[in-house]
Amino acid sequence: MNTYDYIIIGAGAAGLQLAEALGKDPFFKQKSILLLDKDAKQTNDRTWCFWEKGQGDFDEILFKEWKSIFFAGKKLNEEYHIAPYTYKMIKGVDFYARYLKKISGYKNLNFLQEEVISVEEKEHFQVVKTTNNTYSASKVFNSIYDFKEPLKQQKYPVLQQHFIGWFVKTDKSVFNENTATFMDFSIPQKGNTRFMYVLPFSSTEGLVEYTLFSKSLLEKREYEEAIKTYLSDNLGVENYQITETEKGSIPMTSYNFAQKNTDNMLYIGTAGGWSKASTGYTFMNTTKKVKKLVLHLKANEPLNKFYKKDKFWFYDLLLLDVISKNNAKGGSIFESLFKKRKPQLIFKFLDEETSYFEDFKFISTPSPLPFIKALLGRIWNGF
Repeated sequence: MNTYDYIIIGAGAAGLQLAEALGKDPFFKQKSILLLDKDAKQTNDRTWCFWEKGQGDFDEILFKEWKSIFFAGKKLNEEYHIAPYTYKMIKGVDFYARYLKKISGYKNLNFLQEEVISVEEKEHFQVVKTTNNTYSASKVFNSIYDFKEPLKQQKYPVLQQHFIGWFVKTDKSVFNENTATFMDFSIPQKGNTRFMYVLPFSSTEGLVEYTLFSKSLLEKREYEEAIKTYLSDNLGVENYQITETEKGSIPMTSYNFAQKNTDNMLYIGTAGGWSKASTGYTFMNTTKKVKKLVLHLKANEPLNKFYKKDKFWFYDLLLLDVISKNNAKGGSIFESLFKKRKPQLIFKFLDEETSYFEDFKFISTPSPLPFIKALLGRIWNGF
């Protein structure tokens, strides 16, 4: 077997950021690190968006950024200037290229394109088998996500943020390239939480995405028909080219993914519960988790001590309880927030950086009755 100190499974946002963080830190210079992924990571298989104050670590690979966002609901149509925040977008292919180039310069780090088929924990080490080889390591960081896992329990609701998006080029100017449509709930809800998400790149180019927060996915044609209708009815577009497509499904749940962590194996990324349960946003949450994980490793703490529940886990749980029981309620909750609170406070809350006073301002905005019922339910049935 090929033996390493650390093996990282998966070269996505979590795996590559962790590999780069370990590779550049002199503290880990004597540690041997292996990064495994079945894919060469040379295609644009996804995009990541996030909000951030001022300049950031990813600015050199930004595809586009916006200083304003637009929100629409049944009674609200408003454009917001979000300074000091900026809404930013990165293409997956640019992120992969940058980080693969970075880690190629670290002599103690090796990236191999191999598919992992099993991980087995021994008494003092982990065994990772791929289709080609067998490796061992003192510690393993695993980003392989099993979507069936949270569905095996009923204590915590499991929703999905699922979507299909079209990158379109139109024959006339229809987009305001300076403003991203954060959520447009003016479309038919059909008993769910449904909205359109629009990222304009120029006056004639943009990403138009149909997104739902719900338990079940739709047939492909349902997403596509919704996008066609929005382009026609809301944007007045009949003639356009689809230059690229994307689709995805992100788990929204307060289920404790960390319970399967051990002293020497840690699940990371979506597989570790690093996606924000109430929104599905993952990228910047992952960036923050990686920085904390590096400090955890330097302190030589067991990996199963890394995860800790906090007040934001509790807030996410109550929101998911509410929209799981009444899936059509999500639109009115978000509309109430944007009507009564500044987007800067919303971003700060979702970044999990608010004080208790700011928490109260935020969570007291929607009608409190559904959340009180959810709280009482949790007190009765347990957290």
